[in-house]
Amino acid sequence: MSMKVAFIGLGVMGYPMAGHLATAGHQVTVYNRTTEKAQQWAEKYAGEVALTPAKAAEHADIVFMCVGNDDDLRSVVYGADGVITGMQAGTILVDHTTTSAEVAREVSANAALKGIAFIDAPVSGGQAGAENGVLTVMAGGDTAVFAKVQPVMAAFSRFSQLLGEVGSGQLCKMVNQICIAGVVQGLAEGLHFAKQAGLDGEKVIETIAKGAAGSWQMENRYKTMWAGEYEFGFAVDWMRKDLGIALDEARNNGATLPMTATVDQYYADVQALGGGRFDTSSLLARIEALHKK
Repeated sequence: MSMKVAFIGLGVMGYPMAGHLATAGHQVTVYNRTTEKAQQWAEKYAGEVALTPAKAAEHADIVFMCVGNDDDLRSVVYGADGVITGMQAGTILVDHTTTSAEVAREVSANAALKGIAFIDAPVSGGQAGAENGVLTVMAGGDTAVFAKVQPVMAAFSRFSQLLGEVGSGQLCKMVNQICIAGVVQGLAEGLHFAKQAGLDGEKVIETIAKGAAGSWQMENRYKTMWAGEYEFGFAVDWMRKDLGIALDEARNNGATLPMTATVDQYYADVQALGGGRFDTSSLLARIEALHKK
């Protein structure tokens, strides 16, 4: 069933996600801080452009957001131009930004004052997953509200799961990033070891990927890592933001995350090498830089 939806934020994730919604037959109005990009999107997908988040949200049944961080989220939600101002009671606000669980609960409480339901719904799958419409969605919120948005989110996702109350989606995304950090560091060390041992990287990965060491990171990043190319995925700057959120939450809930804290500092080393915009697989670049010293 076609619905009137708004999409706030047309970055590398939001642009294709909004496109999938339009392709699925929904009536999509978009807002982006750079209006030119919103206009390009509208020309490609025959959608509408709004000049403020509030205007984008005015007639929407569901408003989707995918921006940068907690502060970016607040900037498009609150104030005279924020989505809450434009939304009507009985509508639904869905946030795909990776944020703290705290800001998710805050936005949910403020939206509820106007009768607006809220779902926090960070995603995993990266730019390629967004472009191919196969993201994984981790959600927090009311069961009945999630049931309404899940079929719509299916336009850009292959799996979505409600984890619990508001904030649970963000907590699950923290688990996701914690796990990725360890996997990528292990892959970086393994490839470095293979190079030092004089092994054929292609044959090594072809062999071990079929066993217990196999992972998404191995299958999708080993070739570019082996070639020393790091321009193909989620940026180090954004990963440090996500790991910082997870480490802050761990301090609140008492979790012990020694590996996560260590890899976070390794990513700080990559930033110091000028690799803030490298993708997360650039942990290998750090190892190789240290090896050359």
